[in-house]
Amino acid sequence: MGRLVLIRHGESEGNRDRTFTPTPDVPLTDVGRAQVRMAADWLAARFRPVRIVTSPFLRARETAAILAERLGLPVGIEQDLRERSYGALAGRPYTAVRECTDYDPTVYWKWCPPGGGETLLEVAARAGRALDRVAAAAADEEVLVVTHGAVMRALCWHVSGVWGTGRVARNAGVVVVDHRNGGYLGARPVDDD
Repeated sequence: MGRLVLIRHGESEGNRDRTFTPTPDVPLTDVGRAQVRMAADWLAARFRPVRIVTSPFLRARETAAILAERLGLPVGIEQDLRERSYGALAGRPYTAVRECTDYDPTVYWKWCPPGGGETLLEVAARAGRALDRVAAAAADEEVLVVTHGAVMRALCWHVSGVWGTGRVARNAGVVVVDHRNGGYLGARPVDDD
């Protein structure tokens, strides 16, 4: 059996400011770097990953670099693990969603941010293909997958077929996905106790 350990990047400047990040180049905050260092120690005590695969966005790459330094692992970039496109909401506060009259929280995965955004279904298709590639290359290994909150939500649906309550993984939060013979055995959030 293989295991994919999904981890959300540490707190970014966008998370701190409660805004949809305007560019891929938004860095981690000092708090975010501390979160990732703590997560790296926690992961080292519980898992034996052989490599890290990360989103190309700066906050994810910085997270992967901190993990790689602590765990002594190589890092590869997977373009399709990038964050969801929020279109015209990029750079705006999270609360701007309330201005979107077509947003329905009961079917949030179908909603498309205005101005070229992506639905979570589209994210799941794109990022799901990436996760499938990582899983196929790691049949019996553990791999860390560094990505973003919306992407993790979409990947959980990709492996389980169930949309959650809409709650996004916390910064440096972990979701474990076991897989065997090309099939997923579900996704489970992991507490850090």
